[in-house]
Amino acid sequence: MAAGTYTTQNKVRPGIYVNFESQPKPAGGFGDRGTVTIPLALSWGAPNTVLTVEAGEDTFGKLGYTVADPKLRLLREALKRAKTLLVYRLNEGTKASIANEGLTVTARWGGLRGNDITVAVEPSVDDSGLFEVATLVAGFEVDRQTVAAIDALQANEWVVFGGTGAPSLSAGLPLTGGSDGTVLNQHYADYLETIETQDFNTMALPSADATLKGQFVSFCERMREEEGRKMQLVVENYPAADYEGVISVKNGVVLADGTALTAAECTAWTAGATAGANVNESLTYTAYDGAVDAAPRLTNSQIIAALQAGEFVFTASGNRAVVEQDINTRTSFTPEKGKAFSKNRVLRVLDGINNDFVRTFGNYFVGRVANNDNGRNLLKNECVDYLKALLNIGAIQSFDAQQDIKVLQGADADSVSIEAVVTPADSIEKIYVKVTVQ
Repeated sequence: MAAGTYTTQNKVRPGIYVNFESQPKPAGGFGDRGTVTIPLALSWGAPNTVLTVEAGEDTFGKLGYTVADPKLRLLREALKRAKTLLVYRLNEGTKASIANEGLTVTARWGGLRGNDITVAVEPSVDDSGLFEVATLVAGFEVDRQTVAAIDALQANEWVVFGGTGAPSLSAGLPLTGGSDGTVLNQHYADYLETIETQDFNTMALPSADATLKGQFVSFCERMREEEGRKMQLVVENYPAADYEGVISVKNGVVLADGTALTAAECTAWTAGATAGANVNESLTYTAYDGAVDAAPRLTNSQIIAALQAGEFVFTASGNRAVVEQDINTRTSFTPEKGKAFSKNRVLRVLDGINNDFVRTFGNYFVGRVANNDNGRNLLKNECVDYLKALLNIGAIQSFDAQQDIKVLQGADADSVSIEAVVTPADSIEKIYVKVTVQ
């Protein structure tokens, strides 16, 4: 008896033809949130390069310090809420080095951290005639090699060796001459050019430079409006942006150890928290991790004025600093973009729909599905499943699959038109209570 599978019911021989298919499931789903990017001047690490740092990762070898070190304070603030940080080292710096007779040692990267490197050369305790060459950073051994001659030494993640002959014994050869160098505005322009090809949710600019803020806002607008990349930029004291893609931090906070962070420095936490927030989550009245006060504290009238101007404000509450309201700089409202666009929770929903549709349609539909009734129904079902998932987690409300989504033939044979109506859900922020006493 014949058997097999079938595409159409056109078999000639008698037999049993069985097709196996999986239960249809949404092709896309929600894209991951939690990625923030920030340009920083650092004392170690590859310059002019996007370095990926995951929350909880050991940064000692990559950036020269542990995440608890004050040198990486802004990195630590960003990762308090973000899952992934794309850090770009703006400065190249000068490499520390040392020469001792036939041996030369040069720091792998430029920067002040190179001055904390020492190389020790000792006779091998196990093999007569061999040498043990140890690399130490701030007194901690990070590499040890046993060799007979200098040219047998291999570069490690901290130093590069050079020279010939047998190394001279030394209890410690300290590298010197390392410096961080100067950061110019062109370095920030180079960062924007490099980071454009990366995927991220938010960007922090920890600078008070007005020129830079204008350049970064223009970049954000171009990314959102022309490239379709729905990201948000966090800057300090720039409500003039008047744009939903830009968050303007008004003031700073005081950490539990007494460290006062400026508004520019708080852009790191704000961008990380915004990236890490889910589409159904608001940061309104969320506590800044590890902060005990706002700096400076604002009066009630100053807070009201700041909120009306579209500024992201920290206020003191108990022994905490909290986000007064999770808003962006959009204050000019139009019929096309009403007050809801000033709320970051709402914007996360809308941006999420954009980014997830772009990703899902590109991966599963464009060039793969026929533009006929069946193909458009598949596309509509995908949209419906996605929007129902948003409804189920409280990100949108009042969605009617029959009325609120249409997938139609476009103007061309290869185009499709989608019309969708969504109502993003906001969080309860104001509660008015009327008590009648009898």
